Amino acid sequence: CTIGKASFEINALKENLAALIADLHRAKPPTAKGQYLKRVTVSSTMGPGVLVDQATLSG
Repeated sequence: CTIGKASFEINALKENLAALIADLHRAKPPTAKGQYLKRVTVSSTMGPGVLVDQATLSG
């Protein structure tokens, strides 16, 4: 899923990622138990993945 381009401002990318994660949490089936998203990683098309600290997206 694309959250933006490398030319986007950091805050715009952060807002887009937070919105995506919020939508994923809203789509969580009611029967799903426990932690829904264990890890979130972002990367450019050919770049290495970078682990996202989900706690930093809420504030």
